Amino acid sequence: MELRQLEYFVAVVEEANFTRAAERLHVAQPGVSAQVKRLERELGQELLDRSGRTVRLTDAGRAVLPHAYAALASVQSTRDAVDALNGLVRGSVSVGMVTACASADLTDLLSRLHTRHPGLDISLAEDDSRSLLAGVSDGTFDIAVIGVAGELPEGLESRVITDERLVAGVATDHPLAEVSSLPFAELATRSVICLPEGTGIRTCLNFACAAAGTTPTVALEASNLGIIVSLAAQGLGMAVLPESAVGELHRIDLEPEARSRLELVWRSSGGKNPAASALIDLARAVPAE
Repeated sequence: MELRQLEYFVAVVEEANFTRAAERLHVAQPGVSAQVKRLERELGQELLDRSGRTVRLTDAGRAVLPHAYAALASVQSTRDAVDALNGLVRGSVSVGMVTACASADLTDLLSRLHTRHPGLDISLAEDDSRSLLAGVSDGTFDIAVIGVAGELPEGLESRVITDERLVAGVATDHPLAEVSSLPFAELATRSVICLPEGTGIRTCLNFACAAAGTTPTVALEASNLGIIVSLAAQGLGMAVLPESAVGELHRIDLEPEARSRLELVWRSSGGKNPAASALIDLARAVPAE
């Protein structure tokens, strides 16, 4: 009996289909069938019922399945133990990134993680800050880069990687192009262009306007800061964005000062697996800005 036979058997059971199991294993379907057949011959029992549209376990298959899982888990534990002695970590980590983010800190973090542990699988997903924060809290993501306004929920830890002033930007021929500062209360009477609800910058804008006793009049939303700058440059409104993104626009400081922060966020309890723990250890070493 070979471990490969058990691995193929488990894959077929979980996929309920030989073809899908072969795709998952990245092998030819006849090879999967042959290995499972060989396992059945060695055990002297049919483990799978192939008569229907989906593959089902026989009574013998149901008896064998827990032992197959245990054998594969034991082998993986042995590999993990040896890797730990060598300072290597295997597994996968899930990383969230706020829409329109281009954080050099995140790419540097992932680069260092890959250099130290080349066997890791890293998955990246983009979303708004509100969804990412929920994803870190419920374990969907091991770590995320989000825009933060206000305090983090209990149970989360973070490092600030950028901290910028929130400003406005208008076209150079806009009526406000000669103005250097503007109170947040004025944004109730201006056509504002900003990131969507759920992003850190939008939340920061909403908080600042609420503190001024008003609500911003958001005429246009875009999920990309470059597009927001382009829309404002065409005279379609006043962009509200971090100071580093103003680009070709005329900058107007919004008063009183409000800060837009990007933070690396993870669960204080650490990762559920060695791979996540390795990433979080690196994140904890990132100097706070």
